[in-house]
Amino acid sequence: MLRSELPTSEYNNFYHTYILALGEIELLSGLKTGKKDFLSLLDQIPENKLSFAYAEGKWTLAEAIVHVIDTERIFQYRALRFARNDKTDLPGFDQDLYVPNSNASSRSLESLRNEYKVVRASTLALFNSMDEAALLRIGVASGSRMSVRALGFIISGHQAHHSRIIRERYLKMN
Repeated sequence: MLRSELPTSEYNNFYHTYILALGEIELLSGLKTGKKDFLSLLDQIPENKLSFAYAEGKWTLAEAIVHVIDTERIFQYRALRFARNDKTDLPGFDQDLYVPNSNASSRSLESLRNEYKVVRASTLALFNSMDEAALLRIGVASGSRMSVRALGFIISGHQAHHSRIIRERYLKMN
């Protein structure tokens, strides 16, 4: 399924910029390419840069990476629940509570890289297992309707958004 085939009625407008920023990608190939791209970005990070924050009150680079991982886990969980036709409304999450409790400052780049690989492999396995009917199922999270397929694109778009921030604000690379 292509990103352009995803109607805006399948997700909250909050996620629209993430989804549009992806360009014209296919759901599964976008997740696979995103994995390769994010690992390549992580390979460019010096270990001593993990504790760097680009401004007062901003997350460190390690915290930003953990945020990408945590958010993917949450969206993956939502996709699983909705794909299995669970009609329970799911609550939102407060990213600003997750980050300080993530122990990111004690993590090595290798441990972050390994955790990301496992989480993305799990995301790919989940989405590879779904048929068209599962991808089209709708659930409610954070008070908004969203489809399983929208969650896949949001995972890719959220990561792309933070990759851009990491390049521009943490690593100053284009």
